[in-house]
Amino acid sequence: MTQNIYDDPHFFAGYATLDRSVKGLDGAPEWPRIQTMLPEIQGKKVVDLGCGYGWFCRWARDNGAANVLGLDVSQKMLAKAQEMTSGQHITYQRADLETLVLPASTFDLAYSSLALHYLTDIDRLFRALHQALKPGGKLVFSAEHPVYTAPANQQWVVDNQGNKHWPVSQYQQEGERISNWFADGVKKQHRKLATWINALITAGFIIEALDEWGPTAEQIAVNPALDEEKERPMIFILSARKA
Repeated sequence: MTQNIYDDPHFFAGYATLDRSVKGLDGAPEWPRIQTMLPEIQGKKVVDLGCGYGWFCRWARDNGAANVLGLDVSQKMLAKAQEMTSGQHITYQRADLETLVLPASTFDLAYSSLALHYLTDIDRLFRALHQALKPGGKLVFSAEHPVYTAPANQQWVVDNQGNKHWPVSQYQQEGERISNWFADGVKKQHRKLATWINALITAGFIIEALDEWGPTAEQIAVNPALDEEKERPMIFILSARKA
């Protein structure tokens, strides 16, 4: 089973302070780029993998999706999503993405934001999603970039002149990485970019677009804390299609 760190009270409290928790999609600086990679969702069936507070589920519903299924392993996240959601056409369910089973040829879009790097068996999930999508259906997801996940100690190295460097010397060594982020012992998986892409191809997907996201000058001007993100990719966004 996927580590359910989001139900840890310390982690959940820390996560609640992030801009993307407080402001929703507008608090996620990569969201404008993600929007350009999304298909038309009017009248479509959507599944959100690792839906968290349900921000994307509500956006999809409000932009014309016929039905939206939000999945998360965290009961705290699902409770928050349910609390923040009113109206129809959104269903939230608890699910472990490591063992996910979905009905075949059902969804037009599978979406995920910063959740898949927690999974140990990404190959299985991609096969399950390929089966669950209708012909022509799309998978659009973001995950922590392999350059970001590579080092065992994920933090900047500062030299004697005060210059910051991001170490990538362990890039080729795939596997578990432990991060102390809001709580100790947060487990993530590092895999090379080639591994991500080849897993999609093996599952039957056609790669449509890949973006190694970085902030724009305008975003940095509004939020100077984003300035360091132009030095190395923290996030990648990928769009793939079922033939």
